[in-house]
Amino acid sequence: MVAYVTASHGLSERRACALTRQHRSTQRKPSMRDPRLEIRQRMHEIARVRIRYGYRRLHVMLRRDGWAVGRNLVWRLYREEGLALRSKQPRRRKMVVQREARCVPKRPNEAWSLDFIQDQLSNGQTFRALTVVDVFSREGLAIEVGQRLRGEHVVEVLNRLVGERGAPRYLFADNGAEFTGRLVDLWAYHHGTRIDFSRPGKPTDNAFIETFNGSLRDECLNLHWFETLTEARREIEAWRRDYNESRPHMALGQRTPQEYRSLASPSGVSEGSVAVEG
Repeated sequence: MVAYVTASHGLSERRACALTRQHRSTQRKPSMRDPRLEIRQRMHEIARVRIRYGYRRLHVMLRRDGWAVGRNLVWRLYREEGLALRSKQPRRRKMVVQREARCVPKRPNEAWSLDFIQDQLSNGQTFRALTVVDVFSREGLAIEVGQRLRGEHVVEVLNRLVGERGAPRYLFADNGAEFTGRLVDLWAYHHGTRIDFSRPGKPTDNAFIETFNGSLRDECLNLHWFETLTEARREIEAWRRDYNESRPHMALGQRTPQEYRSLASPSGVSEGSVAVEG
């Protein structure tokens, strides 16, 4: 400000300091603050790759890289570098109708959540992806990509997961035809699994999978222009592995889903029944 007044209006530094109420000793003393250029550069590198990371996750990633920085410093640099995410528009409050409380899992593999998400290739051809999430650890168990996914494909994915982890006690899903059909119902009966369906028009009943799909949309689907289904499968699977192994999760104390699962269950696998073919 003082430099602007002196350059624009031809005033002396003394007069400019008096007008701007800046002490002359402060004006003459050069700043000794470390500009932290390397940290700023690293923050930009992370933000370019992880476009939906806020300053808290950037702080976790910097600590992983060995930077001894506090969260308040990261917040200040985050704002100075213009990396702040655009805040979402507030929504109108609606009357909330209470529903019967769902199962709250206390260990991994107790409850899974399922849903579909849709995208398109560069030629305009649409495809779908079946996503499966462990509710306790928030781990992305599977993302099955295909053009036409039906109930039999849901059963195939569930059988594959049962062979790796065992069967869950609960399945959370919406009222889509792929989940309410006879095949999925028969699969649940043979494995002793209860299917808990969301209320129509209430996506918050299945909030865990909705959050996972939102991250998949922002951090993967919106960043890639897939030419083939093979490319889509490869990139989406790479994102799923990164989500489970590297991405810090706020609800898990800034741990990754795999770290959180290993703390709760060192083996990470529970006993289950034998898979039944759809």
